[in-house]
Amino acid sequence: MVFCSRKTAATGIDDPPRRGCDGCVVFPPRLRALNSRNYRLFFAGQWISLVGNWMTTTATVWLAYEITRSPFVAGLLAFANQIPLLLLAPVGGLIGDRADKRQMLIKIQAICALLSAGLAAAVFCGQASVSALIAFATMRGLINATEYPTRQSYIINLVGSKDDLPNAIALNSAMFNVARLIGPSVAGAMIIFSGPAWCFILDSLSFLGAMASLMMIRTAEPAPRTKSKHPIEELRDGLRYARNHPMLRASLLLVSIVSFSGFAATVLAPVFAKDVFHGDAMMLGIILSAMGVGALASALSLGSRISPAGLSHWIERGAILVVVAQIGFALSTSVVISILFLIMNGAGVVLVLAGSNTLIQSLVEDSMRGRVMGLFVMGQGFYPLGSLMIGTLATAFGARWSVGICATITLIAALMFYRMVRQQKMQPATNSCYIDASPSD
Repeated sequence: MVFCSRKTAATGIDDPPRRGCDGCVVFPPRLRALNSRNYRLFFAGQWISLVGNWMTTTATVWLAYEITRSPFVAGLLAFANQIPLLLLAPVGGLIGDRADKRQMLIKIQAICALLSAGLAAAVFCGQASVSALIAFATMRGLINATEYPTRQSYIINLVGSKDDLPNAIALNSAMFNVARLIGPSVAGAMIIFSGPAWCFILDSLSFLGAMASLMMIRTAEPAPRTKSKHPIEELRDGLRYARNHPMLRASLLLVSIVSFSGFAATVLAPVFAKDVFHGDAMMLGIILSAMGVGALASALSLGSRISPAGLSHWIERGAILVVVAQIGFALSTSVVISILFLIMNGAGVVLVLAGSNTLIQSLVEDSMRGRVMGLFVMGQGFYPLGSLMIGTLATAFGARWSVGICATITLIAALMFYRMVRQQKMQPATNSCYIDASPSD
């Protein structure tokens, strides 16, 4: 079937996808969310920004490790960037439920552009100390605590039909991982030939593309929600809603634990690149890009699905794939084989995170979407605690042992999710279409 997009004269918003017609942009079913003009604009702007963001991430961690040669500092930098998500993402999700999401996202992009430009200036002036890098990472994390859940919950306003939401989420994941594939590789080369400051400059400029795309989006924003309750009570409503929904509860728990223990290779990438594989910044880019290759493959696989049916099976297998990849990476002495395990690691992580994102957004009510996505982002916020643990373990026992311990934690999480899903299947009233259907559906 071929899909296209039309606009109603009354609102200018994309109608639900329908069969191809003259003058319409047509995309195949695997890319059907792109039939929406608004989503195409959002997709393009965010992709440009994410490439710049990965360049900054790579340059920052390399610069910190160059200054200190400490794996603990590499973990501390990730901790500073991500801990605001754990502490503040539910509040950011509540703000997203109450605010004009597009205007908020535009303002956030402008602030991030100024921060990256300021970091570039600090590097050029020779003031890029570890404390300055940690301060920058913390400020970006504070901003992301509102930006992430708001951006995730805004997608429903951009697609032409709610049926296209799972495809839009999968394409978002693919976009993120294409950026993760390209950004570190470009950053590695730029660090060698031009220095890390230019990575920060390009990142600052990339936010302008994101701002321009958001300004061109035209959607009829929903009427402001009545703010009859105190914000604390609304946060409690979101927590109760997620706690009382078994599949939401199981997915959020798995996302939290995999975010805590599933990224050991990424956190320790500078250590493996420099001390284990005896490489340079280019090797760091290769390690991070390898994770992106596997992640992209998983995202495209999720995007090819036409419904959320059977997603729990994909999520379970993704968690096991992370375990196998981490064990293999910890034991491997070959660079080539290690790269293959990194690809597997990236694929498994995306099956868990993007699969859970799709499953959660397919189940949640619109009135709770921002708050539940705040909880989802908070789960990903366990990454900094894991980074701190990973850096500490690597300092005490070595990088390989650190990755192996994380594999054990991930295995426990996978078994817990499997048990919770099977218990839900035994209940007489369940969302069986998301659990029982074959993962090939």
